[in-house]
Amino acid sequence: MSATHQRNRDESEPDNGPINDNDVRQVIEAAGWAPSVHNTQPWWFGPRGSRISLHADVERRLEVADPDGREMVISCGAALFTVRIAVRKLGYEPVVHLLPDPDRPGLIADVSLGRPEPAIEDVERLFAQVRRRRTHRGAFRSETLPASLLPKLRVEATLEGATLRVAVDTHTRTALAALTEAAEHVQRLNPRHVSEAARWAPVPGSSRRDGIHEGAYRREPERTEPYFPGRDFARGHGWGTERQASAGDPDENMTGLVAIVTTAGDDRADWLRAGQALQRILLRACAEEDVSAAFHTQALEVPELREFIRTRFCAGEHPQMLLRLGVADSGLTSVRRPPEDVTRQAP
Repeated sequence: MSATHQRNRDESEPDNGPINDNDVRQVIEAAGWAPSVHNTQPWWFGPRGSRISLHADVERRLEVADPDGREMVISCGAALFTVRIAVRKLGYEPVVHLLPDPDRPGLIADVSLGRPEPAIEDVERLFAQVRRRRTHRGAFRSETLPASLLPKLRVEATLEGATLRVAVDTHTRTALAALTEAAEHVQRLNPRHVSEAARWAPVPGSSRRDGIHEGAYRREPERTEPYFPGRDFARGHGWGTERQASAGDPDENMTGLVAIVTTAGDDRADWLRAGQALQRILLRACAEEDVSAAFHTQALEVPELREFIRTRFCAGEHPQMLLRLGVADSGLTSVRRPPEDVTRQAP
């Protein structure tokens, strides 16, 4: 799938007529499975004619952890890439207008149906991963990722205007793990931060279709070496799932491949590029080798630590996402809001 096709407002677009209701639902439902910080799903969609607009839902922004809305916009970028590939699956070129109205900062993008373009096999393959992809929280299996995967993932990031930087040096991985652990410690000492995280961690049995439910994390934290701590969504209650041992379990838990998604700039357009690159990387990794990702945003939510990571490990570019990649045990679950809950009448 090619990179985003962007046009100015005064350029002509083919008129393919309105998208039918079933296709609209398919696109919005697919977009809803994009990854988002704390599974906040901070977006809503406004279909109109042959266009679907994507909006940030600012009421779902993390006010304490994400005061500038950077992670919210990255999440919307991941949803935007999913809209693009869903439109390609329908058989059209997606024509994207990023941040089309300066007077409406919540309007992330307008996506229109472009010229007919039958979905090729690779589009079908990536689209098939949209609901298979899962965020992992914990250690990975001992399988070594094939050397051929990393260049592919780097290309995917580049196509979206971002860079995937892999921490190949042991000292770099150890430093990034230590910074993550320090940030997690700082955040757990902040009552406002703890309260905000608790808002997005429903109690067991909740019928909510957002947030991090007990089926999405392990009851006992899985330590890796170096140790990248996860969020304490259970808050000491013992919630979460038991890890089921399987044949060939490693003697030690594996950290996996540690990487950072970076961008040259650090404005809303760059955050959108990072989000689209992230989803593109995740779908490709899942399609090629059934690889999952674990996200560690803690250090990037502490301005001093984010700046340190930028200058020391990102060649001056801006770190947008710190993640680990590897082969995970299956079984963890996730929830999403239905399309009707995230569809509104666009102005």
